[in-house]
Amino acid sequence: MLRRIDMSSQEQAVLNPKTSGKKAGYAFPTAPQLLRRRLIYHWREQSAIIRTAADWTVLLYLVIPGGLLGGRFYFGFWSGEMPTWTTATPFMLLPLLLAALIATGGMVLLLQEGDSLFLRQRQNWIRSIMLRGLLYSLTVTALKMAAVFAILLPFIVRGYGLSGTAAASLLAMTITCSWCVKLLGHLVKVQRQGFRRWLWLIPAVTVPCAAYVRAAIYWDSQPLLLLAAAAIYGAVVVWAIRFRLRLHATFMSDVREDYKQRMRIAGLLLRGVLDKPRPTRYKPWIFRKSQPLLASKQPESRFAAAGIKALVRNPAHLKLYFAFTGVSMIAIFIVPGILKWGLLIILALLMAYWLTSFWLLFAGDDYIGILPFTKAQKADAGSAAIPILLVPYTAICSGVVCIPLYGWWGLLLFIPLGYLIGVFIARMFSTMRFQR
Repeated sequence: MLRRIDMSSQEQAVLNPKTSGKKAGYAFPTAPQLLRRRLIYHWREQSAIIRTAADWTVLLYLVIPGGLLGGRFYFGFWSGEMPTWTTATPFMLLPLLLAALIATGGMVLLLQEGDSLFLRQRQNWIRSIMLRGLLYSLTVTALKMAAVFAILLPFIVRGYGLSGTAAASLLAMTITCSWCVKLLGHLVKVQRQGFRRWLWLIPAVTVPCAAYVRAAIYWDSQPLLLLAAAAIYGAVVVWAIRFRLRLHATFMSDVREDYKQRMRIAGLLLRGVLDKPRPTRYKPWIFRKSQPLLASKQPESRFAAAGIKALVRNPAHLKLYFAFTGVSMIAIFIVPGILKWGLLIILALLMAYWLTSFWLLFAGDDYIGILPFTKAQKADAGSAAIPILLVPYTAICSGVVCIPLYGWWGLLLFIPLGYLIGVFIARMFSTMRFQR
């Protein structure tokens, strides 16, 4: 009985932390308090990410002199003569620059994965956190746009002759347009996946930005029209916020987009260090039904088909294949005619070396080692796969050689010649690099 009374007192402490003193330090009686804690955690998380890549002591030696030098130039733009390039640069570049900045970024709703379990019965808390997260994101967006606009303000006012009222109206339209783009893009991201996301996201971002650029260029001397455009953007923002709060069944997409936005700084810092993780796909883009590629049903043929599919389905490998093909075509096209065939042979040798290296890694994978293939079977499978992968490259590059040199005869010759070159080089590398 005493144990039951103690448990009920703990439950009361969680539900009503005001009566429990220090024991309820982790309880949050209201959604604003929970949001405040998450916001503080978000700031600490972002600052910790920045501190891992930048030493504040070093930054002081860069920020303080840079700030003083930048302030000197900024004051000079207001009081002294404007640079000569401002007169030669059209005004439309400034709205285009602001529109490019508007199209970047996203929304942070400060939702977490555990909300689906612990706040499932408190939908009003989730809506409250979501609303305040939207307002926080819009405030941060407004501050960013205002800071960039303040940097460009001397050029807008003194360089291009806009009045103070027109500049203020342009700032209002810039901020409301950035709000509109962020909200519309967020609505698309949490409701659509795959190529449908891009079909909706492109007009959701480009249409408001295009309207913004057009209004800024044609109404730069008409503040009332700029304010009217800002009012239209503001109406769209109000509608988007109300629609966002009424939207259901998007919790996991909300959490995923929140995580992407929180990790943006980390992604920028690690872009040159780590490869971008591949997205999870339930079906591949190419060979979706996993149909057989080769007519033969021998184990070597099935193994060769698996290796071909592994290269084609990997976006990094496929991108490298296309990139090397494009660079090879340009290089072969620009060299003199007497060097085209020699350069084609050299580049085909490089491509064959990369393809055979890929096959050795594929055949030596631990997962492949589970299958009962001998070295001879792996070599035979590689000898069948490498020509299939190399011949398209050599045929395309052969066309770049034959058509400019031989005209109409080149249209007839480039496919047979490319096939022969590809097969010969593939067999040569297969004999040298594959152990039987």
